[in-house]
Amino acid sequence: MTFSEIPGVPTTRTANHGPIPILVYHQIAEAPPKGSPFRSLYVAPKAFARQMAWLKLLGYKGLSMGDLEPYLRGERTGKVVGITFDDGYQNNLTHALPVLVKHGFSSTCYAVSGLLGKTNVWDEAVGIAQTPLMTEAEVRQWVSGGQEIGSHTRQHVNLLASDHTVSQQEMALGKTELESVIGQPVRHFCYPYGHYAPKHVTMAAGLGFVTATTTQRSRCHAQTDLLQIPRVPVLRSTSLPVFWLKIATAYEDRRKK
Repeated sequence: MTFSEIPGVPTTRTANHGPIPILVYHQIAEAPPKGSPFRSLYVAPKAFARQMAWLKLLGYKGLSMGDLEPYLRGERTGKVVGITFDDGYQNNLTHALPVLVKHGFSSTCYAVSGLLGKTNVWDEAVGIAQTPLMTEAEVRQWVSGGQEIGSHTRQHVNLLASDHTVSQQEMALGKTELESVIGQPVRHFCYPYGHYAPKHVTMAAGLGFVTATTTQRSRCHAQTDLLQIPRVPVLRSTSLPVFWLKIATAYEDRRKK
């Protein structure tokens, strides 16, 4: 879902000199048994390590959304890849952080401020296994490891199923609560489930978010709305050759919806 122009909201567009892939991961952990719901969203730690090593070998720099900003604005050029994690799982800290640090990469983890130290309760109804989310102390550890925290609302709500007041509160508190935890501004947002409407883009702009990412599939091309950025999903089944296709070719661009 994407909305190219929203009346009354000044659209800030990217000016990057070439397509920038922004990867999205969820859990960095061994997948649950076959038949488990959303098993595809698990990437094994060894597979993640191979992917990051391959990026480094190919001359790419893995960057957080904050570090990616000058490239998105066209102020810098280079072989860069955005790295994002949705939800704030504890296994991102234990399995991904050491690999990112090893290669000198940064990344953005979109955390759910009201569920720090709890589990992915929003998934319980569809049978997805409950997995620990980072605690406040672990979120600070993530940041001290050179990584970035973005907001994923306060309770991982479906914004399309929420009224205006709830949406506004979820987006605002998701930002301010995380800022209290890490002691610095939270400037990047991710729409839960990829569900949003023009009014939510307006809210993101009003709250001061610099970027907002979606579940739309594509690399980020020039003239993309900074508050409606597409991403490149990395799944359990993503082999290294397909990983390269996703980053270096129009493979994902053709899947844009």
